[in-house]
Parts: sequence; C-alpha cells; structure tokens
Amino acid sequence: MIKINFTQERINALDYERYHHPHPKVQKKMEAIYLKSQGVKHKDICRLCQISKTTLAVYLNQYQQEGIERLKQLGYKGQPSELREHISTLEGYFREHPPRTVAEGQAIIEKLTGIHRSPTQVRAFMKRLGLSCRKVGQIPAKATTQDKIKEQEEFKEQELEPRLEEAKEGKRVVFFVDAAHFVHGAFLGFLWCFVRLFIPTPSGRKRFNVLGALNAVTKEIITITNETYINSQSICQLLLKISQLGINVPITLVLDNARYQKCQLVKDYAAALNIELLYIPSYSPNLNLIERFWRFVKKDCLYSKYYEKYSSFKAAIENCINTAHTDHREKLDSLLTWNFQTFKKVQLLAV
Repeated sequence: MIKINFTQERINALDYERYHHPHPKVQKKMEAIYLKSQGVKHKDICRLCQISKTTLAVYLNQYQQEGIERLKQLGYKGQPSELREHISTLEGYFREHPPRTVAEGQAIIEKLTGIHRSPTQVRAFMKRLGLSCRKVGQIPAKATTQDKIKEQEEFKEQELEPRLEEAKEGKRVVFFVDAAHFVHGAFLGFLWCFVRLFIPTPSGRKRFNVLGALNAVTKEIITITNETYINSQSICQLLLKISQLGINVPITLVLDNARYQKCQLVKDYAAALNIELLYIPSYSPNLNLIERFWRFVKKDCLYSKYYEKYSSFKAAIENCINTAHTDHREKLDSLLTWNFQTFKKVQLLAV
C-alpha cells in the first residue's frame, strides 16, 4: 500500500482540478488521487475510476514524485499514422470530391493509398483534415453565372443598400415582400430522442397562403392570407394595407419577379399609392430578407410538430408570425441582418 500525506491545500487543489481541468484524462488522474486522499481503498478507487491497479500505482508514483503538476502531464504520444504521408493527396481529392458518408471516405482512402482503416479511424482522420458533416445548400443554377453574379452585386450596392441606409436613418421605410404556402402536412425535423419518432401525416393537401411584407428595420410583418392562391389582387390588397399605416416617408417594396407581382395592374396601383416597387434580379432569393423569415417560421412552429386539425395548424402559423418581432426579437435581429450572401466566392459541388 502506497502511503501519502495530504495537506488540506493539496486536497482542495485536487478537488478543483478533477472538475475544472480541460483534459478528461487529467480529470480522471485527479479524481483517483483525490479519492486516495479521502481514505478510499485502492480496489474501490479502481472500480470507481475504471482503471487498473497498475495504472493507479503509476498515478500515485507520479504524485509522490512531483505532485499535481506531474499529473497534468500527458506523456503518451501514440504511434504516427501511416496516413500522414498522404495528407496532401487526400485533402486535395476531398476538396474536389467530398464524401457523403464515412464509409465512402473509407473506400476513397483505401483506393488512393492502399491503407485500410476502420470507420472510427476514418472519421477521426477526416476531422483532423478539417472536414465536418455539413448540410448541402442549394442555389438556382442560373444564379452561378458570372453575369448573374455581377448583376446581383450591382443591384445590392447601387439599389438595395442605399435604400436600406435611408431606412436606417428614418428617411424611408423598406419592406421585403414574398408569399409562403404552408401545406397542412408533416414538416420533418430533428429531435433529441431515445428512439426514432414518427409524426402522423394529416390527409388532404389543404394549404394556408401568407403574403407578407417584412419591415427591414422593425422586423414587423404585414400580411394578407387566404386558403386559395396568391395573385395580383392579393398584392393590391397588401399595397393598400401598407398605404393605410400612416407612413410619412417614401415607401419601397423589395420583391421578386413573379408574374402576379410584376403585372401592369400592380405597377399602376403602386404608382397611384406612391409606393416604389424594387424588383430584385431574377434567380436571387438570397437578396430577399423575408425568405429567411419564412424559414424561421417553419423551424419555430412546424418542424417536428403535429397538428391534427387544420385550424390548429393555421393558428400556430398566425401566432408565430404575429408575435415573432416581440417574442423572438433577439433571434430575428441576428437572423435578419442586412448581410446578403452573394455567390461570388461560394464553392459549388463538382459535377
């Protein structure tokens, strides 16, 4: 039996380090020595810390020789990986052809290097390379041409940003306009659960249409809703509703090029109400702030939630939209910033 005399100061230090040291192995060392200081038998320390008698003896000898500082040292360096010699080759290949699964990465590594590694080792190796599992994003194919990218950049810098600056100074009100169509069904999402859960899918295809105008500054949203379809008459209703807000500065509506939004009826009606219509370039949903708001609504009240009745489904959406700018203001301030992504530097998946 190894005997050690512990001072109260050392005991306090061990008690602190067993919880607060950043490395879990060092925490385990501190725990073992702390239990020793409390008079716990060696066999019980081994059982509680899940270590062998030999390992406990090593910890005790380290503490006897140099104290707590010795316990903080991690001497094991492991064996160098054979894959180190192929890092440049594999990194270059994975940049051009990112694997969809660990198994696919495992097969690629074996094909290029002749080295077979288990899925666990492959996952750790890919993480060391800097890879992580990310959801693939999507953009309209026509938005990736150099002409379209240039058009988006010019619109953002010359048309959109100056108006937003005026809105920030209170000299203009800018609304981002778009329609969302919520179909009464299952919106699948992720849950932390013990077993995989299933959401019942309601029968029918009844949908709730929301035409919204999002205030770029206050994050409030003006809506026109129905259960049929959105058309030019809906846009005119929205224009009228905005004109009745009593705004005393110029009003700009930023919207896409949908036919029902760009028809002559809508243009004439907007002109009569003295409302400017600013159409974003085609294939540019990234420049319409309200697109992010619709994603927020789906995530907040629809993903992984079941509404048996259409009335409950509709009420949940309406409540989320109407209270978002007050109940979730902090989230919206972070989500609805004026940092608009363009595709100038975006990396596309190889064909």
